[in-house]
Amino acid sequence: MAQFYSAKRRVTTREIITVTVNDLDPFGQGVARHNGKALFVPGLLPQETATVTLTEDKRQFARGDVKRRLNDSPERVEPRCPHFGVCGGCQQQHASVALQQRSKSAALARMMNREVDEVIAAEPWGYRRRARLSLSWQPKTQRLAMGFRKASASDIVNISRCPVLVPRLEALLLPLHDCLAGLQGARDLGHVELVLADNGPLMVLRHTAPLSAADKQKLERFSHSQHLALFLAPKSEIVEQLTGEAPWYSSDGLRLTFSPRDFIQVNDGVNQQMVARALAWLDVQPQDRVLDLFCGMGNFTLPLAKRAANVVGVEGVNELVVKARENAQQNGLQNVTFFHENLEEDVTKQPWARQGFDKILLDPARAGAAGVMRHIVKLAAKKIVYVSCNPATLARDSEALISAGYQIQRLAMLDMFPHTGHLESMVLFEHK
Repeated sequence: MAQFYSAKRRVTTREIITVTVNDLDPFGQGVARHNGKALFVPGLLPQETATVTLTEDKRQFARGDVKRRLNDSPERVEPRCPHFGVCGGCQQQHASVALQQRSKSAALARMMNREVDEVIAAEPWGYRRRARLSLSWQPKTQRLAMGFRKASASDIVNISRCPVLVPRLEALLLPLHDCLAGLQGARDLGHVELVLADNGPLMVLRHTAPLSAADKQKLERFSHSQHLALFLAPKSEIVEQLTGEAPWYSSDGLRLTFSPRDFIQVNDGVNQQMVARALAWLDVQPQDRVLDLFCGMGNFTLPLAKRAANVVGVEGVNELVVKARENAQQNGLQNVTFFHENLEEDVTKQPWARQGFDKILLDPARAGAAGVMRHIVKLAAKKIVYVSCNPATLARDSEALISAGYQIQRLAMLDMFPHTGHLESMVLFEHK
């Protein structure tokens, strides 16, 4: 029989090399040099040598996988989680916390072209007060999978432990799985969200078909036995409360109520320090007018209002504006007003901006605040604090302020998500 050559079937042997890692990137990848360019190798730490299989070789960089590690870095530690390396949630549990913080600070310094003044951190374990776990019925095993997605894959890793979760939520993992797996409607579950509010834990269960009365009763019994508030989500945009009270958390001694789906900072320990540092950097005086952009439900706005003459909070999500107004009223703050505005438009034309502002704080999402930076410049505030969850957009947005005569006075790395590749920060700008 004749055999025909097919280019698609050709197999090329991947090159195997020996390299020594000299750096760690913010995502937990070891960085070595090969053929004059950066070689990224997951799982390796600085000072470690390994034989590596090249998996990608581009003009500017290359990637590789560890074939055999030849020595251990003094900063290599034993991962606490049994799922580390399979679960996609954490990338750096094999590195000491000190090394993680140094690598993230170095990356932030490179992007901002300035040394980092301080690292704001809290407990590196048991810090996550919010988690969303995927649920999927497995036809082959006739079992319910509950956990997080694999790294670079959609498969679910069944989670029995999660040492970055606050202990109260981690303790729920096994009993929660047993409860959900025993429901008649286990095949119709989408995901479950766990949140630890200051007044106790809550869960939100997303289900894609109506739950039977028996299943609802079972869920209610579970919520009572575990002392948690129960919310059901029959549709992605609907949340129904079955048991418990409205959740709340504290910021600078104030009580902020929130809906289960509302954004709150996952790391309470870092959030408390971050708010305190922002207040100190802005040096808010009793006569100041302060503007808080992307204000959410008032995490920064309400503490600012305790100190300033007048505070304006602006947010693009109307539901959060409503919640922020409720929180101001519940805390007896009369000198703060909230507005729902499109922050891509010129906010300086709004009536509330005509008097100007002495200080400004902004805390945008990952996309940054490109649309609002040129308008912020017009307000000519003396001090601006920018809280960022994406150093790339922070660096971009900073250029607008620097070009307008502002200088960076303080730069802090926020270790909001230890053991992950997330890099958060905050900057104080002052006008020359």
